[in-house]
This record gives sequence, structure tokens and C-alpha cells, in this order.
Amino acid sequence: MIIDLPKTSSVSVAKRLVTMRNDVGAMTLGRVLTLIIVVDDHQADEIIEAASDASRQHPCRIVVVVAGNRRGTNRMDAQIRVGGDAGASEVVVLRLFGQLANHGQSVVVPLLLPDSPVVAWWPHEAPSDLREDPIAQMAQRRITDSAESPNPKMALKRLAKTYRPGDTDLAWTRITLWRGLLAAALDGPPYGAVTEAVVAGASDSPSSDLLAGWLAQVLKVPVKRVRTKAGSGVISVRLDRKNGPIDLVRPDGTVATLSQPGQPDRRISLKRRGLAECLADELRRLDADEVYMETLVHGLGKLTPATKTASAAAADGETMSTGESRRISERLTHSPRGKLASAMVTAPPAPDTGDVAQVQKATARKLADRPTPREKQVARTPTTPRRKSTATPGSGS
Repeated sequence: MIIDLPKTSSVSVAKRLVTMRNDVGAMTLGRVLTLIIVVDDHQADEIIEAASDASRQHPCRIVVVVAGNRRGTNRMDAQIRVGGDAGASEVVVLRLFGQLANHGQSVVVPLLLPDSPVVAWWPHEAPSDLREDPIAQMAQRRITDSAESPNPKMALKRLAKTYRPGDTDLAWTRITLWRGLLAAALDGPPYGAVTEAVVAGASDSPSSDLLAGWLAQVLKVPVKRVRTKAGSGVISVRLDRKNGPIDLVRPDGTVATLSQPGQPDRRISLKRRGLAECLADELRRLDADEVYMETLVHGLGKLTPATKTASAAAADGETMSTGESRRISERLTHSPRGKLASAMVTAPPAPDTGDVAQVQKATARKLADRPTPREKQVARTPTTPRRKSTATPGSGS
């Protein structure tokens, strides 16, 4: 349901929300926070859709402040969206005109949920100093996106200079899966200290810089930043150890390969995260992100500018090339062991009983990347041919 309220006021909008709650039922109960979004008019629809999707995990009141034409008389046009048009939230869109467009905080205050935290989000260009912005001052959590800035590197420096607890950036959220995979790789055998790291990513990718800064801050080792073409995002990470490097490479933005000594090569789903997914992640926590703070304030300062291209670094043996990663992925996809990999999933469960020697033998076999007898048996079992699909292209996912 969408209700338009032209030439209105915040008090009138608040009264209309109360009236709707009385008419429809407990519409606003269960809202966990107020999300304030500051966005330009031509970008509003896409951002509202992403926020509505994220609200399905975090029901909230979404207040969208849209700055219109600053010339002419002061006016506010409002729109209320509830039900299927607003996900699990209620969306209030405020379009401000005239000098009122410079005072968004004054029209937002009457619409804040009582006794609930406030989160502010700037999907595109953020204020130069969040410490002095009126909307940022009323929020416990402040979300920016340096990747949308005209100069991402300068945006990161500005965020580091003006940081205060509660600040975060979606460029940081986008590397959550990368950080988890690298941490998991270091937690497994063969164990060894990292001596150096190389991060390959786009020259305009703040996520690549934050990932390199995180590694420098956490591992306390030199981290080299090499560049790829603009718009490619994070491409690869190499962690050098005395017993061999760990290479995590994503050449196509969808599937990555993980290679490390003593372990079989792996294909890992590592899709680029969508806007709604990243926003939902940030709405899960309202406390300060100390790891982000240390990376932003201290880790980035340990990096040197990227002077070498990723192809040159691969030619010098400093990192794995994307071509090599694609060959590994192709080999893993079409290798006869692909059927055995499926057998590992479809094989019946292991018996409940077993002595220590059997467990030790099975573990050694796995570490040597040899299939178990059960896996061999299932792999030899003929499978029923799949029926040819009659669906037309584009009819399914």
C-alpha cells in the first residue's frame, strides 16, 4: 500500500502513521530500529528497494530523506509505503525542496521510533565529516560506502581521520567472505607463519585496500598491493609461508580457487555481495566494529601505493595469475575426481563404531586426497540419466 501526502509536514506524516496503525492493526510493533537514508532523488528507488530487502531480516522504520530542488519555496512531499511495497518495514519517503532540503534532520526527528536505536546510511557521497553532520550525530551507527565516492582512496583517508565508534563502510562489508576464507585457511594444516602477503585488486577498489590493510594489521607482515583494471574489485590474495603459499584467486567475480601446500585445490563460491546483503550484515550489529577501526585507522597507513600491475606480479612469481586459477577451476570441474567429490556427499554415513586405527587411516587417506572405499563404490554405481529439461531460457534461476 502506497499513500502520497503532497505539501505536508512531519507532524502530519506521524499522525497518518498512527491512524494507519489503528485502522490496519499492530503495523509498527516489532520494529527494532529506525534507518535513516540520505539520498538524491534520481537514486532513491534503487536504494529503497535494497533497504526493503534488508529489512526482511531486520524489521525497522525506514525514513528516506531525498533532497530535491533547493530553489523556490520550502515544501515537503511525503510518501508512506507499507505491506508488500515495504518488505518487513514501513517506509516513509520525504522529498524536501527549497531551503528545507538543507535541514533534513529537523523533519526526521518526529518520525523516529521511541526507545529504539537509529542507524544512518549514505549510499553514495557521505558528508565530509560525520562528526559534524546533524543526522550522523543522532545515529548510533553510521554506514557509508567509499566505493561510491568519486575518489575512493581520499574517502578512506577522510573516514580514517574523522572516525568515531559506530562508523562503518560497505567497502569493508564486501570483504567479509574473503576474510573468513583466509582465516580458515590459516587455521588448517600445514601450520606456518606468514612472512609476506600480496593483494591484487582494482585501482579504484577501496575493498582491496581495506583487505590489504587488515592483513597488515592482523599478521604484522609486509603487504604488497598490486593493481588490476578499474572496476574488477578484489582479484586475488597470496599469503607466503616457508612451507608454501596460500593462493585465493577469484578471476571472474563468481568462483574462486583456493590452493595451499598439503591440501587439494578447491573451487569456492565467492560471488560479489549485493547491496541488500551488505546492508543486512551491517544492521546485525549496533556496537563499534573494532577490527574495522584498527584496519581503517592503523592498517591502511602501513600500505605503500600500488606501483606494479597484477600481471607483472604474476610474471615475477609474486602471486598466482588469473589464467592459472581458471585452469585449476577447469581441471577441478572436468576431472574424473569430480564424480568422487559428488560421492563424498551422496555416500551413506559412516558406521557409528570404529577403532582409533580406522579413524587414523581414514584421516591420512583424506589428507593424501585419496577416496575412501565407500566413495569409490558410490562413484562406480551407475546413475540414472537426467531428463532433458523442457523449460525455455529465462524461465528459471
